[in-house]
Amino acid sequence: MECKNNKLCDNLIVKPINIFMIALISLFLTVGASHVYGQTMLTKGDILVSEILFNPLPGGADYVELYNNTDNAVELSVLRLAKMVGDSVTKLYKVGDEGSVAPHDYVVVTTDAAYVTANYTVRYASRLKEVTSMPAYNDASGSVAVYTHDTVLLDRFDYDESMHSRLLRDREGVALERRSFHTGAEVRSNWYSASSTSGYGTPTYANSQSAEFLFVGEDFAVEHTLFSPDGDGYNDLLDITYDLRSCDLAANITVFDAHGRRIRQLLRGGMLGCRGVITWDGSDDAGVQCGRGSYVVVVEAYNEKGAKQSWRHTVSLVRNN
Repeated sequence: MECKNNKLCDNLIVKPINIFMIALISLFLTVGASHVYGQTMLTKGDILVSEILFNPLPGGADYVELYNNTDNAVELSVLRLAKMVGDSVTKLYKVGDEGSVAPHDYVVVTTDAAYVTANYTVRYASRLKEVTSMPAYNDASGSVAVYTHDTVLLDRFDYDESMHSRLLRDREGVALERRSFHTGAEVRSNWYSASSTSGYGTPTYANSQSAEFLFVGEDFAVEHTLFSPDGDGYNDLLDITYDLRSCDLAANITVFDAHGRRIRQLLRGGMLGCRGVITWDGSDDAGVQCGRGSYVVVVEAYNEKGAKQSWRHTVSLVRNN
């Protein structure tokens, strides 16, 4: 039908277009606002402490590397490094005023980007952020804590210099690296000195000591390292207990004597499950009671992908007869 009223025609044509445009803009703004707002909805574990240099070379500066453990970009403006006194936050420092850290990527914060660039391999300069101030990290021990601007704790790492490799002659200028993002920062064995081949630090990229653990050392335990299988009802058995984060591991569990000779195969290729107890009664594979002395229990765990990891513990067998 032909439209004879131009004003009416304009309304009929323009109005739907306006409605469409308004809906489109509204959708865009809603999605955009949700994305930006989402950055303030971070929860614990979304941003993780990945690496720290707390004892730089003379004249140098500390740095902290953070890892975005989410599938979304995170605005730097919502992140803070905290100065801690015990469990109390005394001051928050901005990580940045602009920019973001990409999903599953890194950002490094320092007060002296030139020092970091001159002394370490910085593969991605855009991930290195210089700030005017940040918490002072003591050379002996301290806490690295990352919060949101509205004081949601994202991660905390309490470090001390004894976490460094005992093989190091000099700890100055050597960063501590997190080995696995699936294991908490509180697990000491999840941290190690950056390798010498990496230049003792890997700011802005994956850590030199990175390893996704099948388990951590604390997952296996021996309640008593000294046992006496003499039938008196006191510590007659050695119990190796485990409580695993991953329940799909198989293992070989073997007892060796002090000379490295195999004494007893407690488990061969058995599925561990999530938790359990493996017991040794002090006898060898032939059923003969072993003599007093030191023995080493070795757990060799592996998964269906072929990844392997071992744990060992020295125990003492004593006899009263």
